[in-house]
Amino acid sequence: MARELTLDETFEKLETAIGKLEQEDISLEESFRLYKEGMKLIQSCNDKIDKVEKEVLKLNERGELEEFG
Repeated sequence: MARELTLDETFEKLETAIGKLEQEDISLEESFRLYKEGMKLIQSCNDKIDKVEKEVLKLNERGELEEFG
């Protein structure tokens, strides 16, 4: 089973895909493939960020920990 990419690795892959999409000589098929890959990477980033937000705790004015949000 492949390991899950970190958020930084996911952002790097997304930047690479964007760079390739910006090339003038890219084929339409490759553009569609990279777009689809990019959308999956964005969803993965959103999922990771949502997970972290749910785990973050904040300190309220009484000094007690409570869930962020």
